[in-house]
Amino acid sequence: MFGPGVLHIKLRREIWHMRGQLLAIALVIAGGVAVCLLSLVNYTSLSATREQYYQEHQFADVFVSVKRAPRQLVQQAASLPGVARLASRVEGTAKLTLPDYPEPVSAHLVSVPPTGQPRVNQLFLREGRLPAPSHAPEVSIIGSFADAHQLRLDDTFSAIINGRKQTLKVVGIVESPEFIYVIPPGGMLPDYQRFGVLWLNQETLAAAMDMRGAFNSLVLQVTPGHSIEDVIDRLDRLLARYGSTGAFARHDQFSHQFLSDELEQLKAMAVIFPAIFMGVAMFLLNVVITRLINTQREIVAILKAFGYSNWQIGWHYSQMVLAIALTGLAIGCFSGLWLGHELGELYMDYYRFPSLLFRIDPQWLVLLTLISLAVALLGGWRSIRSAAALPPAEAMRPEGPARYHITPPEQLLPWIRFRQPSRMIVRQLSRKPGRTTLSVFGIAMATAIVVVGNFQFSSVSLMVHTQFARVQKQDLTATLTDPVNPSALFNMARQNGVRYVEGRRSAPVELVHEHRRWRTVLTGMPPDAHLQFVVDRNLENVSLPPAGLLLTDFLAESLGVRTGDSVQVQVLEGKRPVLTLVVAGITSEFLGVGAYMNLNAMNRALREGPRVNQVLMNLVPEQSNTVYQSLRDTPGIMATNLRQAMLDSFFETLARTFLTYTSIISLLGGIIAFGVIYNTARISLAERGRDLASLRVLGYSHNEVAHILLGELAILLLLGIPLGWATGFGLAGLVVTALQTELYRVPVVVTGKTLALAASVVVLSALISGFITWWRLRRLDLVAVLKTRE
Repeated sequence: MFGPGVLHIKLRREIWHMRGQLLAIALVIAGGVAVCLLSLVNYTSLSATREQYYQEHQFADVFVSVKRAPRQLVQQAASLPGVARLASRVEGTAKLTLPDYPEPVSAHLVSVPPTGQPRVNQLFLREGRLPAPSHAPEVSIIGSFADAHQLRLDDTFSAIINGRKQTLKVVGIVESPEFIYVIPPGGMLPDYQRFGVLWLNQETLAAAMDMRGAFNSLVLQVTPGHSIEDVIDRLDRLLARYGSTGAFARHDQFSHQFLSDELEQLKAMAVIFPAIFMGVAMFLLNVVITRLINTQREIVAILKAFGYSNWQIGWHYSQMVLAIALTGLAIGCFSGLWLGHELGELYMDYYRFPSLLFRIDPQWLVLLTLISLAVALLGGWRSIRSAAALPPAEAMRPEGPARYHITPPEQLLPWIRFRQPSRMIVRQLSRKPGRTTLSVFGIAMATAIVVVGNFQFSSVSLMVHTQFARVQKQDLTATLTDPVNPSALFNMARQNGVRYVEGRRSAPVELVHEHRRWRTVLTGMPPDAHLQFVVDRNLENVSLPPAGLLLTDFLAESLGVRTGDSVQVQVLEGKRPVLTLVVAGITSEFLGVGAYMNLNAMNRALREGPRVNQVLMNLVPEQSNTVYQSLRDTPGIMATNLRQAMLDSFFETLARTFLTYTSIISLLGGIIAFGVIYNTARISLAERGRDLASLRVLGYSHNEVAHILLGELAILLLLGIPLGWATGFGLAGLVVTALQTELYRVPVVVTGKTLALAASVVVLSALISGFITWWRLRRLDLVAVLKTRE
């Protein structure tokens, strides 16, 4: 009569009877699995796509730029030990004039050999062909720029190259492993409409740049196993006399570096968020299984009396836990793969890969399955073990009555005019502190997860306000080809449409402290700057010291320096002096990293005399097009960046992907909140069903009985939500620490709006759960509940 099939029938019936509670817990597990897969799918897919792209298109290991070097030097560089493949090329800049687009547009120019594809950094052809030697200059353009301006094959546009105007004909639309992430000179974010990359035939570009028989850029691949540092050292010695800015490895190449940071973020997200979700799921399983087994003491006793072993009892309840875990795993895998694919397509709009290799390592799926099952079993292990070890005679006895005593909250009851149901609420919560603490903790974790899922929205708003309202107040930044005397600014200031002009000096440098190195830009700012500022951690303006460096906190930490330390500054342009400067202060920035100096002090250190190579302007809005036209026709201006364009780019690229991921986390956080609250209410109803039915028999109305149960839930919310706010703030700090990169650091900003939203999600979940509980109370079978256990 009683065999394994009986336990299976019992299991199926209990799962069906508790389907709402178990599904809620399964959804919590599904949330953790979905977040983990979402991150892992994109991490694995983007990593595999990048590696295949790099390999198929011969992406360089080492990059170096020079002022001008004879082409005969290429053979010497190719013969250096460790050099496997090498390509010399000509690079330059151009200002473009596009039909029906009045704003300034600049481009980076790269040459391709007459034979077509270069040996290193080969191009992926989306349409057309590569430029060939011809009388009319031909050009291939990067896909992001072509899409932004809807340029097609055979279209033409004007370009000013080295002071000479030419008409370029589009013959190809390409992508390059070197320019997956494209930013304009002096910028921090992509601007596809105002900056692009163009490829011209080498002879055509060399003629336009006065570089016949010469080159100014080398890219090369290193023999596997050979030291990249050794190749860089030999290249620097070979090219030093030709104005080399210093060779650097792939990990310092900006496009590769940014993509690597993004992949590391995805990997961090795949650990942090699932760990939070799984921790809450483990807590819920422990609570549910513990209370379920406590209500089935006599059933356990009967099963043991009929010969079931401890192992069979334990396995029976373990099957319920595993069923929950497998359900959550299935839902989470489906949701995570679907969300991962959709987010991957969004990343494809951001990163210029030819195609996305959508894949997930099977080992990750196996590991995720094992983790999910382990979390479920650990959550219920203690209660399952207690049930399996319970002696039959002990199990047949009802659970002993609790030893009640007057608690501090009850001592206040005579002084407060509570109705009897309210007194019952206070007594129930105070006499079972363990259960109350667990319930409060569950609600707090639900609140904390919603806080973590939503604080980034306020953080991004602060980043935008700080960078584009407090730090940068210029409308336009013009980057000059060569440094000029500040007196040249007076001519710009007199142009129609220009309100105010300010100059600054920037130079590429490598900062060295002990064994740490960092390539960045040193910016010299006037002491009385009005258009761009440096701020501290409190977002207050920092005065530039008369001497010494100001470093951003991220850069200072990366170099391991503090205020008062000395840093070696290797300037990578001009005469390439090596300076020793003192760190005069630490600043704070959310976007990018930088080193700043007083402009006068920087000019003295470089021994150049007064020089500026960037011009910041405030414009009259109605006359901005006039200024754009003037800058486009002015020789010596390499590129222009608009503040509004950078702001638009921020929301279209970085914020778009970041906030999309955040929105998904917020949704899953809401699911967790509902799972916690719903289970808290349902378990309370299951535990107190007999007591509540007794009150109904004694004459209490349905609403009075519901007041007792839902009143407990309300007090748990009042205690749990503030604790959840504090916990969420701590978790937000953990997330921010794990996600900071060179490009951006998200500040921890938990506003009242974020706290209110988290509380609203939890309260809404409580209202829905409370309504379900209230409805089940109406259907309470008084006779069945009041049956006395023998």
